[in-house]
Amino acid sequence: MTQQSAAAAPMSKEMQDCVQACMACHSICEETMSSCLRMGQAPAQIMGALMDCADVTRMCADMMMRRSPLATEMCAMCARACDLCAEACAAMPDDAQMTRCAEACRRCAESCRAMAGATM
Repeated sequence: MTQQSAAAAPMSKEMQDCVQACMACHSICEETMSSCLRMGQAPAQIMGALMDCADVTRMCADMMMRRSPLATEMCAMCARACDLCAEACAAMPDDAQMTRCAEACRRCAESCRAMAGATM
């Protein structure tokens, strides 16, 4: 299948689910950063992980939607960024927003790992 015909093909259910997981993760990472800034909390390491994760998840979703030939590799990187962000957020277990963010990151990482092993 050529790149042009791959781009015209409808997205698989798995890819649609992964795009949704990436966008949900992007959104909650942005919300969590905003919450941390308003409350004046969160170490720089956590903020950095949130920023990386927010950026990578959005880029990953964009690349899958446009059927980039680099999407598979981006999914692998996205899974790694989500894992790191989930770990960082889990360091603040008493914060409900951080807990929600860690859960979204774990779901996204799992979906991206599956896509990284798939042929797009």
